Amino acid sequence: MFVMQIALGGCLKAPPISYGLTDDTGGHIAYVLAATRALEARDDIDRVEIVTRRFERADLGTIHAMHHEPLGPKSAILRIDDGVPEYLSKEALEAQIEAFTAAFLTHLDGLIRKPDAIHAHFADAAQVALAARAKFGIPVIYTPHSLGLDKARAMTAPGPDLSRRIAAETRAIAGACATVVSSRDEAERQVSAYPGADPARIHCIAPGATLPGAPDRDAARALIAPWLTDPDKPMILAVARPVEKKNLVGLVEAYACVPGLRQRANLVILAGLRGPGRKGSAEQRRVIAGIEKAVRAHGLKGRVALPPEHDAAGLAGLYAFAAERRGVFANPALTEPFGLTILEAAASGLPVVATCHGGPSDIVTRIGHGLLAEPTDPLGFGAALSRLLGDSDLHARCRAAATDHDLAYSWENWAKRIADLMSRLAAPRPVPAPSRILASDIDNTLTGDRDALAGFAHWRAQGHALFAVATGRTITESRRILAEWDIDEPDAFITSVGTEIYRRDATGRLCFDETWAHEIEKDWQVEAIRKALDSPSIRAQPEIEQRRWKLGYLGDARQAMRIRNRLDMAGLAARVIASHGRLIDVLPTRAGKGAAVAHLAKSYGLTLDHCVAAGDSGNDECMLRAAGRAIVVGNADGDLSRLPRRPGLYRSPKAHAAGLLDGLIWAGLHGETEAPLLRMAAE
Repeated sequence: MFVMQIALGGCLKAPPISYGLTDDTGGHIAYVLAATRALEARDDIDRVEIVTRRFERADLGTIHAMHHEPLGPKSAILRIDDGVPEYLSKEALEAQIEAFTAAFLTHLDGLIRKPDAIHAHFADAAQVALAARAKFGIPVIYTPHSLGLDKARAMTAPGPDLSRRIAAETRAIAGACATVVSSRDEAERQVSAYPGADPARIHCIAPGATLPGAPDRDAARALIAPWLTDPDKPMILAVARPVEKKNLVGLVEAYACVPGLRQRANLVILAGLRGPGRKGSAEQRRVIAGIEKAVRAHGLKGRVALPPEHDAAGLAGLYAFAAERRGVFANPALTEPFGLTILEAAASGLPVVATCHGGPSDIVTRIGHGLLAEPTDPLGFGAALSRLLGDSDLHARCRAAATDHDLAYSWENWAKRIADLMSRLAAPRPVPAPSRILASDIDNTLTGDRDALAGFAHWRAQGHALFAVATGRTITESRRILAEWDIDEPDAFITSVGTEIYRRDATGRLCFDETWAHEIEKDWQVEAIRKALDSPSIRAQPEIEQRRWKLGYLGDARQAMRIRNRLDMAGLAARVIASHGRLIDVLPTRAGKGAAVAHLAKSYGLTLDHCVAAGDSGNDECMLRAAGRAIVVGNADGDLSRLPRRPGLYRSPKAHAAGLLDGLIWAGLHGETEAPLLRMAAE
């Protein structure tokens, strides 16, 4: 494949990059360059080009005036003239998008081979890419990196610039073939809040960690020594642009207000590049002045370092220097779409204390290399820093977890998922009219045995049945788990315990099933149910687990009974499902995996007798009861012991996917001959 990326803002060139050189020279450039390296390492990628603006400004580097800059053996940067030679900030760039788009389309028109896919970074690039899609039919992937709607929610009166930005982002999300983000929070809360956002086209594909360069510890120490009385003490390291949402002044307040913290560790803040000739924006100057004022007010001279300049080797050296001296990385942002610096810290073996808002909560939860804290609570954030610095066992566990970061965050895995997505977008595969449907749970039914999954992949390739997953997870999380286990996307998704259905249209494009949503919503009094269950004795699952047609709580089967009784007493109709001994889901009465499988079958002109269901836990019970044939894998929870014996039920002695395959043989769906509709004896 020939992949083209578009990123218009900032000073984009081959490494090394002077991050913070301009307001727009930030983390997205690290993302684009690392993505390019990861893509060109793949055998199925022939060429990767990064398209950006050409400009002439000597103090930012003469390289930006070059039309073509080689990167790797299969990659390069292409700079296009838009008629204005000056460097333009993100805001000023808006006026040039039409001219840049015209020049870009002219460039594409002259190419013998057009790109197979375009990956646009930020909404301005998406506007350009969507024009190319309209003219040449090239699939477009959009990555927003940060979103204006979240920022607007925190403001009393968003200005016209922000309103235009949100409108551009809305058009990009609605128009792109796929929106790719890095965290679950971005996928399920931020992007999904935009009009026209379709969960079927939102993909959470986490990037890997990329250290800024080879660490130079001597350079790192020299960078901070002039500021600190004892530069060899453990340090709290923060790396962020000096803008208000990064909450760097709040970090100084947190450092100052916790007793003993200043004696235990230094605070080092790398806040962009502010050397001679670099004036910075009014906001940047205001934030730096705020940091300096807080340092003076709390008597922190000699304990806080705020170097105005650094290079890649010095930055990498500071990460290493902090890790070796049992320090901590801090990200106190008010909200963070993802948090590449959290991954950089993990790659350096440096434990973290990070904001609980946005992407860092995903990263820290999955890697386990630190603590989450409320950034607007200086005492609480400072206490988390103090705890991690003072608890040697906790620090050691977090550091050990950091060394395994690449199990969850890897550019190689990112490139594989992006390449697979681009292939599906370039050549969608329509689903033939099925004569059978297999609906399988994911966790501990499909997953758990990689060797058996190879056999399942072979079974799928034979085309014996339409394959649907039926899971308690969201579609975002379902895709992530399937990718982690190298399971190709199914033909249909039944997600959130049977409250959402996604199936493919005639072209093979995955679409949200609106008819199912209308069906289950008829008697769903979600706000009344939420209010009835608002009690200290009932613990809700995290907010991100709550869905439009599913409320999630914590507890066992007895707690589920209490919830059911409370709803009955309030006269509220709902289904209450307990699973795994700890999860409780409250759904519309018409919803559930069994009803969803029936709806999916009906959409293809089939009935439940044409369906085989497979599962392992309590939230699978209704579909195992409903389907013509049901497979209970050998590792199933005790919740399923209450399923009555019947001719169409098979309890496999084998676990995970091996049990599923065993059940498919029993159901007559493993050979070339289709099984009859009559239910077969299980025991």
